[in-house]
Amino acid sequence: VQLQASGGGLVHPGGSLKLSCVASGNIFNIAGMGWFRQAPGQEREFVASISNGGRTNYVDSVKGRFAISRDNSKKTVALQTNSLKPEDTAVYYCNAEIMNWAGYQSDYWGQGTLVTVSS
Repeated sequence: VQLQASGGGLVHPGGSLKLSCVASGNIFNIAGMGWFRQAPGQEREFVASISNGGRTNYVDSVKGRFAISRDNSKKTVALQTNSLKPEDTAVYYCNAEIMNWAGYQSDYWGQGTLVTVSS
């Protein structure tokens, strides 16, 4: 199983980026999917999650600015980031709880995509 993240880049404060992540490999079912981020010198933190049924959860600092979505048929999760601030600068990682065809469930991480918010 692999998670491939994309969509990061350099953006001015107030700008927007859409991050995407696609899962591939031996996948029977994907439960929760989400995004985390890690700023330089800081620990990785939770950003947003979405359940298989579409229930979403966000860290307070991004509520009203970020929106998470998923397409179960395409095995993708996306994070629309709006009104970006310099403090949103970080490497963003996608995460998914995936069960394979043997019935084994595990947590998987994408490779990270860098978002830099700077004027």
